[in-house]
Amino acid sequence: MPKGSKELTKSRKEEIINACEFLYKTKSFKDITIKEIGSITSFTRTSIYNYFETKEEIFLALFEREYEYWISDLKNIFEKYEILDNDQLADKLANSLQDRKQLLKLLSMNLYDMEANSRIELLTSFKVSFGNSMKMFAKILEKFCKHMTSQDIQDFIYIFFPFIYGIYPYSIVTDKQKEAMKNANLNFFYQTIYEISYKCLIKLFTIYTHKKE
Repeated sequence: MPKGSKELTKSRKEEIINACEFLYKTKSFKDITIKEIGSITSFTRTSIYNYFETKEEIFLALFEREYEYWISDLKNIFEKYEILDNDQLADKLANSLQDRKQLLKLLSMNLYDMEANSRIELLTSFKVSFGNSMKMFAKILEKFCKHMTSQDIQDFIYIFFPFIYGIYPYSIVTDKQKEAMKNANLNFFYQTIYEISYKCLIKLFTIYTHKKE
């Protein structure tokens, strides 16, 4: 790690992550290189290796930041409202994911590569953020779904969290993919991230509401 203040280190890391995020908006994971990331930072490319050893570590840091943003959104739901019915809660939670396209893209497309090619300390830091998102989600269910048992909440989370891995490919579809589906005689029904998330949440809330009766 280079000499300098913690503030400088944090600032440099953020600049690298921001450069990666910028490129990821128009390029695929496999096409982005550390050299290219370095070309749009204010310091030399070789300096990146003082902070990240691989491009996967940079993406993992971006991924971790996206989880922190989502946790902030979930915390806002928890603190802002005292009572929410199933429909209102599904709406709030679905909207929180609608705003996190980057999170869903990384989750569905590049998770394995990022985890496989990152140092254990960085992967651990990422897992802390992932775990905190589950804990915050659980707190929301405990607050607004008081009829749910601890087992219900755990089951709910372990159904919904794996479900969100597949949201991005079903809601963000390229023209090429649409053409291929048309050629394959597949009827494509477009749904937004919000619509897919909301429908799943309502189904789950209905299951666990009926379970108590």
